[in-house]
Amino acid sequence: MLIGKPPDIQSSEITSPDQYAQYLDRRRFLRGAAAAGAAALGVARLAEIFDPGLRAQAGTKLETVKSPLTTTGEPLTSLEDITHYNNFYEFGVDKADPAKNAEALPTRPWTIRVEGKVKTPKTFDIEALLKLRRLEERVYRHRCVEAWSMVIPWVGYSLSEFIDQCDPLPSAKYVQFLSYYDHKVEKWASGQAISWPYSEGLRMDEAMHPLTLLTFGLYGQVLPNQNGAPVRIVVPWKYGFKSAKSIVAVRFLEKQPPTTWNDQAANEYGFYSNVNPNVDHPRWSQKVERRIGQPFYSQRRTTLMFNGYADQVASLYNGMDLKRNF
Repeated sequence: MLIGKPPDIQSSEITSPDQYAQYLDRRRFLRGAAAAGAAALGVARLAEIFDPGLRAQAGTKLETVKSPLTTTGEPLTSLEDITHYNNFYEFGVDKADPAKNAEALPTRPWTIRVEGKVKTPKTFDIEALLKLRRLEERVYRHRCVEAWSMVIPWVGYSLSEFIDQCDPLPSAKYVQFLSYYDHKVEKWASGQAISWPYSEGLRMDEAMHPLTLLTFGLYGQVLPNQNGAPVRIVVPWKYGFKSAKSIVAVRFLEKQPPTTWNDQAANEYGFYSNVNPNVDHPRWSQKVERRIGQPFYSQRRTTLMFNGYADQVASLYNGMDLKRNF
């Protein structure tokens, strides 16, 4: 599939590594000033105490290049909002919980198992995946099924590059992703109806689409824990829960895999979950969304079909009833 090259995003809209370092320095200073009585602990240590999410954010810089697949010139959502307004239910149900709790997630060492319909099962180390090809910075719209949205500068490369290394068999029609799970680490596991680990899946042609991103970072840094460290999927034309976080296993299957939220409530969360303003969630409309971090008067905006990526991905669903296959 040929994808037209969109207008280049202005470099001024991307936070540079130096700007990011200044951001962290300011946060550390403010936290330290608020706790002057305990100055002997050191400013950086105080920052971790007063804002546990900061420890999860402070990551290694990643060498990146601009991607021709960047598809929006909209203002970026701030790093603060991206890292402190999250859905990551393994670490809590409130939006602020993951930033507080995900620091317990161990991200090194980290491997991904490849299983199912492949020539040979394999295991990939995260460091090898980081070196597989040059990392790109792609600015994508992120749309949550709860009708809020962000604009995020992700770092990674097309998932298809990884799939090519997995050698799937022709019989593989779907890809399933399984997330990290350890009841000693996750905070919202015991006594809940959800069957862990978190599972998501894509049709093979969706997984192979150039926009589908194997993601290692954002804002030029490694992924914060609360955003799915150390590796996740980003599928920009689908609701956010389709983009599995903290992946430990990839399975190639002949049949559609079970997925966590579809299993929980199939009438609310379809397998495809393409952003579609014409299909309401049973409990709210999807026709409008709220852009996180924008002034109150400009937060609400019209939801775009396929989250604004219709020109690139609509052909994947030719002939399908998108109200039935929601």
